[in-house]
Amino acid sequence: MWTMGTDFRYQYAVSWFRQMDKFIHYVNLDGRVNALYSTPSIYTDAKYAANEKWPLKTGDFFPYADRENAYWTGYFTSRPALKGYVRMLSGYYLAARQLEFFAGRFGSGPSTDALGDALSIAQHHDAVSGTQRQHVAADYAMRLSIGYKEAEKVVSSSLAALTGSRLNSMHTDPVPQFQQCPLLNISYCPPSEANLSDARSLVIIAYNPLGWKREEVIRIPVSSDDLVVLDSNGREIESQILPLSNVSLLTINFHTKAYLGTSASSLARYWLAFSASVPPLGFSTYAVSGAKMSESRSFSSSVYTPDEGNGKTFEVGQGNLQLLYSANEGKLTRYTNRRNSVTSLAEQSYSYYTGYNGTDRVFQASGAYVFRPNNSFSIKPEGQVTSVVIRGPLLDEVHQQLNTWLYQVTRVYKGKEHAEIEFTIGPIPVDDGFGKEIIAQISTGLNTNKTFYTDSNGRDFIKRIRDYRADWDVEVHQPIAGNYYPINLGIYLEDETTEVSVLVDRAVGGSSLVDGQIELMLHRRLLNDDSRGVGEALNEEVCVLDSCKGLMVQGKYYLRIDPRGEGAKWRRKFGQEVYSPLLLAFSEEEGNNWMSSHITTFSAIDHSYSLPDNIALITLQELENGRVLLRLAHLYETGEDKDNSAVTSVELKKLFPEKKVVKVREMSLSGNQERIEMEKKRLKWKVQPPPQFDQEEEAEIPSVRGGAVDPVELVVQLAPMEIRTFIIHFSYDNDDDDDDDDLLLFAS
Repeated sequence: MWTMGTDFRYQYAVSWFRQMDKFIHYVNLDGRVNALYSTPSIYTDAKYAANEKWPLKTGDFFPYADRENAYWTGYFTSRPALKGYVRMLSGYYLAARQLEFFAGRFGSGPSTDALGDALSIAQHHDAVSGTQRQHVAADYAMRLSIGYKEAEKVVSSSLAALTGSRLNSMHTDPVPQFQQCPLLNISYCPPSEANLSDARSLVIIAYNPLGWKREEVIRIPVSSDDLVVLDSNGREIESQILPLSNVSLLTINFHTKAYLGTSASSLARYWLAFSASVPPLGFSTYAVSGAKMSESRSFSSSVYTPDEGNGKTFEVGQGNLQLLYSANEGKLTRYTNRRNSVTSLAEQSYSYYTGYNGTDRVFQASGAYVFRPNNSFSIKPEGQVTSVVIRGPLLDEVHQQLNTWLYQVTRVYKGKEHAEIEFTIGPIPVDDGFGKEIIAQISTGLNTNKTFYTDSNGRDFIKRIRDYRADWDVEVHQPIAGNYYPINLGIYLEDETTEVSVLVDRAVGGSSLVDGQIELMLHRRLLNDDSRGVGEALNEEVCVLDSCKGLMVQGKYYLRIDPRGEGAKWRRKFGQEVYSPLLLAFSEEEGNNWMSSHITTFSAIDHSYSLPDNIALITLQELENGRVLLRLAHLYETGEDKDNSAVTSVELKKLFPEKKVVKVREMSLSGNQERIEMEKKRLKWKVQPPPQFDQEEEAEIPSVRGGAVDPVELVVQLAPMEIRTFIIHFSYDNDDDDDDDDLLLFAS
């Protein structure tokens, strides 16, 4: 089969097909070949009919190059702000659909469909990849924003209904009673910045879209440092006030005008942090008010600059995790976990590659698709690094201004055993005529023998070996770009005793180019097109009126070091929490009667139940006909973890305790056909034996799957890495269809 066509070719479809008709006609006149317009199905059926044995490929094709010095590994990071926006709204969409189901979907009024459509379009191979022109990227972002605005109304009205609010729970009201803050990444949240003097209180609903209870620290920008926080039971809880960073204060007004189109002065001067406990698939309520003279109040963090001088160090972290820094250079030097006795050398730094301009014999520049570095340079502080340390009962922070366009905050939470690194990069300077690609490097003393592991679409981890491909003898012309891989969830290293894991908050490119070191590319700004169809340089800017400057990107990555074999638990569970953060909604009340007049805690599942730690609920969506689409995923691979890499059960009755399940239909992964019918049509291919098998033996590929759904207990089994999809029918009092028939189940 020859694939026909490529980008833009069908703009001239009549001419294209007229020429193709002639080609087919004259080929068939010869008689030796029968040429025809085909489809993937026709081609597949023909290959199956050949009754041959086929080689089995279990890896992927990364990294890909179409010629010398042209590795398509730059797009793993291209347009990091768009990648972050898609990731953020994907998690929001998951939570919004859940709330839409819990509160009940109405035929009229706002829905989550527009956001779902925008996210679907953003999965195009020239969308989230960042390989489109600037005006097209802006159009994708606009569609996402429009979809978010409608989904925001769904979330607000659903929460109003679920809290029992008498404010307004009608889905048709265009003004939500609960406000949300999509610009928290630039420290902008008008409802939380309001003046809480007199008897006014800020009400915060924290919704947890995951199937297990979460204990987290919530951070919101506020205008006052004299506050008190109450939980769902009206009890005061521990909270902490932290100063807003200088980089936030200097850029908030510019970015609010850029993103909102109007001037909106922020009142925020501090961060308020407090501990939250949120039930599975449910919410908890918190109230923030001005502290009265007789009350205790939020703890004001201590702020200091460590003493400088040779041999001086300082330490942050008041829980199990402690990080040691050198005071004179401000560099991380040691990572210690007192619970599991892990102590490791650890350094963290930034560098950049200059992008090749394409003037050599192959005329290949670094661009939106292609990563072709010319030289690398360490980002060294402009003068002495001043580290500002902020301490408090909930978390410690280390703030570092590495240069005029790179700012970093490292956070260590008292109750967590990982470090959170927040970076703000940009505008990347290009006035020297060179595009730049910014990287972070985490260096340890591990002896990793060229080996590291990256995730495949957030699911299984694939073993990577530097300068090696399992399927062919590779000649790597670009030792940096030729060893870069896509990272959607994370990357990790291991040696005989230790694992080092890094998780990301959006898709990035990364590698391990030196044993014991992890490298992530965080931002790119380039001045040349790479001749792969974009037709313009990857030079993103943000403009307010006639003032434009290079794009600033804020993001996070997370570092943890464990004994070997114990890192998977954190990667899998915390990876879900990164993808699905707590959804925050804000309201305001006069007085303190919210806790007594509203439902303050809610969980959609049985109060005694939570999903197992190795199972994720990845889809819970009410369909137009009132049925529900449910998709469950096992998070672990076979042999990945001694406890969690096992067949696990989910009890549907406890997942839907207030509803009567009358029919469960197991579907294909995409949900468009019943699994039992799909299995009947599945082609059973003959596979060539792997090299270790005798050539006469049939290669049996072990496949473990969860069993049939228990028809009485309604228990679903999931084997490692298995995803199962169901359409569930519930019994409603006003049903007139066949939902009252006997329970009907389709399963493998």
